[in-house]
Amino acid sequence: MQGSAADHTSTSYVAIHRLDPEDAAITAAMRAMVSSSKGARQGIEAREQFDALMERVLPRDDVTFEADTLGGVPGLWVHPADWRSSEAIVHLHGGWFNFGSAKAYRHLVGHIAARAGARTFIPDYRLAPEHPFPAATDDVLACYQGLAERCVHRIALTGDSAGGNLALVLASSVTGEAASINATLVGAAVLSPVTDLTLSGATYETRAEADPLFTRPQVAELVHSYLGVAHAKHPLASPLHGRLSGVPSTRIHVGDDEALLDDSLRYVERAVAAGVDARADVWMGMPHGFPASIGRLKAAAQALDAIGAFLAGRLQAHASP
Repeated sequence: MQGSAADHTSTSYVAIHRLDPEDAAITAAMRAMVSSSKGARQGIEAREQFDALMERVLPRDDVTFEADTLGGVPGLWVHPADWRSSEAIVHLHGGWFNFGSAKAYRHLVGHIAARAGARTFIPDYRLAPEHPFPAATDDVLACYQGLAERCVHRIALTGDSAGGNLALVLASSVTGEAASINATLVGAAVLSPVTDLTLSGATYETRAEADPLFTRPQVAELVHSYLGVAHAKHPLASPLHGRLSGVPSTRIHVGDDEALLDDSLRYVERAVAAGVDARADVWMGMPHGFPASIGRLKAAAQALDAIGAFLAGRLQAHASP
């Protein structure tokens, strides 16, 4: 790939999913609705609007919610109908490190938890700019350690966008501290992760018109708000530049019409080179955050089904006989 995903093709670690004609019509209508706000630069005053958008995700009627605190970090449990006490998923929500909340993401995470058959905790990690890097990474590690202290022996990670960044950073951190944490990280499945805060991915240019939401200047402001004085290549800031050897099985789902596409493909390429069982699923014609359109887009259900099956398989594979 040579650092660019502009002309990617299917490989052993990149799977291309064709655009369904019905999905194409729906995404075209969605693009028209959001075109006027593309690249809008928003501060923390937009948090309520962002949460309201995520609240609109189709809810399930077979999951329940419970507030809790893990490792000193408050959050929300999502319980499917059946779950095992010795395993859990941690989902790290998106929002470019500046937006998002556990409550707002509960419906999206409900779809993951139900499909995986595992309870899932969504931490309310601290947000920028009030709490810049490394506050969020400190919180998610504390949450993971707190979960391990409750005799949860098998843990999987999920996350979307900035939460995907935090999940991959956490996977690397936990791998390095495995001997001191009484739990096994069995895998990670993330949606459109932000892996490179240097913003050097070629698809910021090659997908500049196709992406209906983001522009590089807009993203640069949000990233700067998060990083503060930290360097963008810090391994806890950009998982693309971190240690990948030893990271557990990883799956990434991303839309082809995303400025962030290269962030996914370059990460998987480097992970595979480091000996990791990693794969990227690229969904043609899909924008950032498309799984949140569950109930409308076929691709959303298919991606969530694949994630659920992967997580269930990884959790069960590490279960005691």
